[in-house]
Amino acid sequence: MLIRLQAIVDDRLCYEQVRELRWQEGVVCPHCGSSLYRRHGHHNSSEHRYRYSCKGCDKYYDDLTGTVFEGHHQPLKVWVLCLYLMGLNLSNRQIAQELGLSESDVHQMTTHLREGVVKKKQPIELTGVVEVDELYVVAGHKGQPKKVQQKGRKARRRRLKRQKRQRH
Repeated sequence: MLIRLQAIVDDRLCYEQVRELRWQEGVVCPHCGSSLYRRHGHHNSSEHRYRYSCKGCDKYYDDLTGTVFEGHHQPLKVWVLCLYLMGLNLSNRQIAQELGLSESDVHQMTTHLREGVVKKKQPIELTGVVEVDELYVVAGHKGQPKKVQQKGRKARRRRLKRQKRQRH
């Protein structure tokens, strides 16, 4: 019997983990950066997703505002499980099967998660002495692969055949 991981993951624990990771220094408004807020109930989609009202800019936000999880129809626990399965290096097909989703949904989720990681990653700046090797790549002629000369025996044979025809 196959046990779906979704059934054993708790929404409450997922939101607690997100809050713990996101608000390490305390809750901060993603709009103005103010740490003055008041709890404003729960989000409509989940009782475990807290809403906040900023006392600095009077805007509302919640636990997922400004994260890669914001604005999607899949529950947070599905996103967390998807991240976990990506960490196990499973294919999109395997993840879809495990989560009971379509492959196209999982493809969109994994793409979105990877793009979110890339956006958060600090750009690498090279300093000091940097060594670079040369590399020459022949890409061919745009849309005309026949114009790229083939090397090896086939090209030699064609040349010899042309020479024989010209002699006769």
